[in-house]
Amino acid sequence: MHTLTQRLPIALLAAGSMSAAPPAHTILPGYWESVNKVVFPISKTTTDRRCITPKDVAKYLMGPSNHIYTCAYPTQSVGNGQVSFAGECVDKKGHKVQISGHGAYTETTLRMTANVTFRLAGIPISAEATTDAHRIGDACPQEAAK
Repeated sequence: MHTLTQRLPIALLAAGSMSAAPPAHTILPGYWESVNKVVFPISKTTTDRRCITPKDVAKYLMGPSNHIYTCAYPTQSVGNGQVSFAGECVDKKGHKVQISGHGAYTETTLRMTANVTFRLAGIPISAEATTDAHRIGDACPQEAAK
C-alpha cells in the first residue's frame, strides 16, 4: 500500500474530474515542468514535463489526479494567486487516499503542498507531497502535445 504515495505526486493532474472554467488570472497554457516530491513514508522525487492546454488549466490548478486514481475535490478555491483543495482519490482496487493542499501561483509558476492520508493494515499513515512547477515555453514539443 505504500506505493500509493509513490504514485500520487502533486502535479499529476492529467485526468481530473473538473468541469469549472479557470479563473480569469491563472497560469498560462504551454509547456510546463514540475518537480514532485513525496516526503514520507518513502521519499521520492520525480520530474514531469507536460503540455497544458487552455482547457487543462483548471484541472491543473484544482487538485492532483492521474490515470491511476479517480479524484473528487468537494472543497476547491483558486484566485488571487492562491489555490487550495480537499478531497479523496480512489485507485482501481478501491484503496482510498484523503488529500488536502494549498499553494501559490503566478502565470508561469505553481508551488503546492499536499497532505495525503491513507490506511496501511488499518493504521492511518500521513505523507506530505510538494510540487514546484514552472512554464518552460509557449509551444509544446510535438511528442508532448499528444
